Amino acid sequence: MTGRITFWFEFASTYSYLSVMRIGELAAARGVAVTWKPFLLGPIFAAQGWDTSPFNIYPAKGRYMWRDMERMCAARGLPFCRPEVFPQNGLMAARLALAAAEKDRIEAFAKAVFQEQFGAGADIADETVLQSCLSKAGLYPSLMQRAQAPDIKSALRAQTDEAIAAGIFGAPSFTSGAELFWGDDRLEQALEHASGSEI
Repeated sequence: MTGRITFWFEFASTYSYLSVMRIGELAAARGVAVTWKPFLLGPIFAAQGWDTSPFNIYPAKGRYMWRDMERMCAARGLPFCRPEVFPQNGLMAARLALAAAEKDRIEAFAKAVFQEQFGAGADIADETVLQSCLSKAGLYPSLMQRAQAPDIKSALRAQTDEAIAAGIFGAPSFTSGAELFWGDDRLEQALEHASGSEI
């Protein structure tokens, strides 16, 4: 590998779905290693005085986002189904992702969760849905207990604090060294920077 990128994603984030489904292949093609870091946008939004997604606060922006997601998913051959509730509670999914990382299965688990949420419209706060995602990622249901461990909970809080310290304000975001790139449409640029092809 010639470089490394840190991938910051939030399970409730629509555009994180787009990046989760393609970053692995794109990074490998460029010889860039990916560090997957789930975090929570809730504290970041709260610091700005928001109690929900900006896509809910600004209805015109929200309408555009859902139509944009339909177009982007269709163009990429990804299934898309708008969840009944948005944003969803991704806390347990994020903790499980950290537990999955210990088994080197975070990418597979994250893909399964996003496919359930935005591909099938499922509720990712539902334990049954999450257990199904674990199974699809080749993980055992016992990881549900691991995800409740104090060190996992602390690690997620620390990761969210790290995201705030890095100046992250939305998801998906990518950091390459001191450089921050925000949005699925900046993924290629971030990878080029990480591979040393861009200043």
